[in-house]
Amino acid sequence: MCALAIEIPPVHQAKRLSTVMLDAMRAIARRNGFANLIARIRPNWKDRYPLTPIEEYARWTRAEGEPFDPWMRVHARLGARVLKAEPQSLLITGTVAEWERWTGMAFPASGEYVFPDGLAPVTIDRDADVGTYWEPNIWLVHEVTREA
Repeated sequence: MCALAIEIPPVHQAKRLSTVMLDAMRAIARRNGFANLIARIRPNWKDRYPLTPIEEYARWTRAEGEPFDPWMRVHARLGARVLKAEPQSLLITGTVAEWERWTGMAFPASGEYVFPDGLAPVTIDRDADVGTYWEPNIWLVHEVTREA
């Protein structure tokens, strides 16, 4: 079974609802005989380090050994492990004008730009009038045949 997203509205964040959602998904997978729940995650703090490759970011840990990223920590505390860090998980393209509107930035020349909430830079090609962004993700696996 594969979980593609869990989204908690800001007003309900910091209430441990993501753990409740993951527990429910894991229970559904277990109840239906799946051995694993695979989860593609967008790490919460990766936008703070957009120039760091996702493979490196996925390996970062805190002093006690838990994952550095809070969303990865939630999964790890439920027994998940990193399956794969994927640098090109989701492709988003648009015209330069669209990227300027989406980001609230100006892109005066072709090149790579860090933008708000981006997990990696966007590549702007003014001659081709296109911005290309590959969003990285981390794939995690929860074994659900047993309780965490």
